[in-house]
Amino acid sequence: MGRYRWTRDNWPIAAAMIPFPNRLADGRLVQDMPADHWQETLAEVADAGFSELDPTDSWLRIADLEPSRLDEFLGVARSLNLTIPAISTSRRSVIDPVNGDDNLAYCHRVIDTASSIGAGEVSFGLFGPLTAAQQKALWFWTVDGEKNPENPDIYALAVERIRELGKHAAEQGVEVSLEMYEDTYIGTADGAVSFVEAVDLPNVGINADIGNLIRLHRPMEHWQDMMAKLAPFLKYWHVKNYIRVEDPVTGAFLSHPAPMEAGTINYRAAVKLALEHGFKSAFLCEHYGGDGLTIAARNRDYLRSILPRT
Repeated sequence: MGRYRWTRDNWPIAAAMIPFPNRLADGRLVQDMPADHWQETLAEVADAGFSELDPTDSWLRIADLEPSRLDEFLGVARSLNLTIPAISTSRRSVIDPVNGDDNLAYCHRVIDTASSIGAGEVSFGLFGPLTAAQQKALWFWTVDGEKNPENPDIYALAVERIRELGKHAAEQGVEVSLEMYEDTYIGTADGAVSFVEAVDLPNVGINADIGNLIRLHRPMEHWQDMMAKLAPFLKYWHVKNYIRVEDPVTGAFLSHPAPMEAGTINYRAAVKLALEHGFKSAFLCEHYGGDGLTIAARNRDYLRSILPRT
């Protein structure tokens, strides 16, 4: 079914796998577990009412599975009536000072894998691994992490490598969405637009995950102003929300995860604006804290209620 036919009833809205760890309590990696283990986890996703799944490589790197293991994974998904509209990467920056080359090669494998399984979109970012201090914090976004360097040569390298990935993706019929994240070259609305315009490929756009930004305990551009700039460039979209509190007297900023309809971002208005600018990509529902899968499912239902009827 062509994207132009999507309605609230069939718009692909995927579950993120961020509520599930990539390592078991005994130290074993989910990557190495038998298909029965994947079945148990994905059954929870299906039981939450999802019909779409984003494997999300913070849980499982399907691009690094051997062909027979990938077939096993796809068989598990099919048995639960789960389809895969997109694949997201996390903390696989192609300009990472240590692992940039390896991450670039990995992102190429993600594109090939997406194409081979019929996933039409991938999401890449320029943010690095969590620091030790972030790993110790209750909410990692309350502690500053790695920053993209203010170096024109590194910026140019980032543009070059994303353009390389974009061209590969275009050959495979895959679209690339770049995830907004603080202190990266795509960490502000203006920065994201400038970066995508520098890449200058029609299949490369912006993953407007502005939830990553409004949760920060620092001054932040209003979400409406960000969306006004981003709307013409949107592709695969990670959605989540936070309650943000700003105290002008003390200068304090506080945030806490919230269901989409209850947070600071008015997604009814944000989605309407995106649709007015031709948005026609899948969504990914995320949530941190508590029962993230259940809140993601609630977010999915809310999204369906605000998407077009016809």
